[in-house]
Amino acid sequence: MSKVWFVTGSSRGLGRDFVEAALSRGDRVAATARSTAGFDELVAAHGEAVLPLEMDVTDRAAVFESVKRAREHFGRLDVIVNNAGYAQVGAVEELTEQDLRDQMETNLFGAVWVIQAALPYLREQRSGHIIQLSSAAGLIAMPLGGAYHASKWALEGLNEALAGEAAEFGVKVTIIEPGGFATRSGKNPNPLDNGHVAQPDPAYDGLRRRLGAIAGKQPAGDPAAAAQALLKLVDSDNPPLRILFGQGFYPMIQQAYADRLKLWADWQDLSAQAHGDLDRADR
Repeated sequence: MSKVWFVTGSSRGLGRDFVEAALSRGDRVAATARSTAGFDELVAAHGEAVLPLEMDVTDRAAVFESVKRAREHFGRLDVIVNNAGYAQVGAVEELTEQDLRDQMETNLFGAVWVIQAALPYLREQRSGHIIQLSSAAGLIAMPLGGAYHASKWALEGLNEALAGEAAEFGVKVTIIEPGGFATRSGKNPNPLDNGHVAQPDPAYDGLRRRLGAIAGKQPAGDPAAAAQALLKLVDSDNPPLRILFGQGFYPMIQQAYADRLKLWADWQDLSAQAHGDLDRADR
């Protein structure tokens, strides 16, 4: 049976490939973006199977209205893809309050509004699959990415909690953690040159140069292949809570988790001291 999708951030990048893959196999899609100008080709090719919706995820009322329209148009919702987001670049000291708030409004709060708008419909039909696009940046952290990491680490915890809450209603949750994927030009985008960069402090110029020399150099994944993998994921009877898309960051993540466990083990004596002697306290 064909599925009905609601996808945010559909105008370009992975979101666009996800929409095209779903439509190409006969599914129906509510495709949202801040501007629907780029959806004419999709409508011409797929007709009423695609519902373009102009929506900014930071506008809670608009999100609820768009989800309602999609549900009324198609009669149900099966796959909710929280894809909209961007990466704010800058050292923690460089970030303005507005930089950080804008990052959270889009990446975190925007995802929450979509979940809150869609979940009542999924609970009612006792089925559905919420797909959260996180990032390898939601598992490890690097300099100059503090705001982006904060938003993605928050999404990881939020959706893990959501998975436990939604399971009894037959609703599945999967967090996708992509590595670097090529744009349609075939290039792996450099996160240090993405248009969302904090006002630089010269104190961090050396760090910027060092990171700039290696940023975007890892082999880029193919977005079309990621879209096909997503189709298999949403068709699975028992999808994972988390899955990495792409291979470039897997060794780094393995090492990061091994280092984290070792660090906790190395400091267990002090951890035990911090717990205190409860028996003595009771006396």
